[in-house]
Amino acid sequence: MRIKVLGSAAGGGFPQWNCNGSNSRDVRRGLPGLQLRTQSSLAVSANGRDWLLLNASPDIRQQIANTPQLHPRIDGPARNSPIKAVVLTNGDIDHIAGLLSLRESEQFSLYAAQRVLSALEGNSVFNVLNPQFVTRHQFQLGAPFEPHCNGSALGLSIEAFAVPGKVALYLEDDSAGDNFGTEEGDTVGLKVIDSDSGRHFFYIPGCAGLDETLAGRLRGAGLLFFDGTLFTDDEMVVQGLSAKTGQRMGHMSMSGPDGTLAAFDELNIARKIFIHINNSNPVLRENSAARAEVTAAGWEVAFDGMEVTL
Repeated sequence: MRIKVLGSAAGGGFPQWNCNGSNSRDVRRGLPGLQLRTQSSLAVSANGRDWLLLNASPDIRQQIANTPQLHPRIDGPARNSPIKAVVLTNGDIDHIAGLLSLRESEQFSLYAAQRVLSALEGNSVFNVLNPQFVTRHQFQLGAPFEPHCNGSALGLSIEAFAVPGKVALYLEDDSAGDNFGTEEGDTVGLKVIDSDSGRHFFYIPGCAGLDETLAGRLRGAGLLFFDGTLFTDDEMVVQGLSAKTGQRMGHMSMSGPDGTLAAFDELNIARKIFIHINNSNPVLRENSAARAEVTAAGWEVAFDGMEVTL
């Protein structure tokens, strides 16, 4: 199974179009130790020919252009694509907007929880995904399914499971209290399994905390891609970039006594990779103390174009 990191940044990418924070300023200046990043997404293939996308970021056209494995076959028909299916982990803009770039009557299958499918159905702009070509499928939490396209299986099995999180910003209901109307399944993680070998990994680009259920699921895992949005809960507030903390946005921070580094320390996960990294996060600087801290704790920081083989 091949895994390609198409995008490693959080919503807005790095640099974000209107961000004048120190990280964004310095990456625009070309300072060493900083890399441009597009918005979070993975591509997965069991056979190297047919590819499954995990989320469809607003940067998907650029990501496809940067990834030869996702280009049309040279010996194929005038229109063709190796992208056969898309699985969504939530309804966030940075995970669904790229669907609009996949609108050119190309056949693929779309999988999501019912709440996410309802959000797509409730916005007529997504009707550009012609149902004659793009079939939508609801997955059930805890029930593995095999993505397919036009009757052909992709050689992968996916299990979606609820993780602590928050409903997408544009779906928040302020009258619903502190959880803004969040329901189970608004944010999910994915277990992605190679059907032949049984090898698998976990993809959780958004998560507000590590509860006992999630810890039990991940304990002893071979590979995990996990939410790396912020290093400290209040970093966007301190940097003058936002009035919201990480917890308000539904993200677990890396550092601190309740942060990811501490919480995951005894779970014995063989390989741990942070993804969905916000432009404010100091780990984006390769020579920073924050990067040294996460590296010392056994974590890697994903980058666009990173490839992992299982």
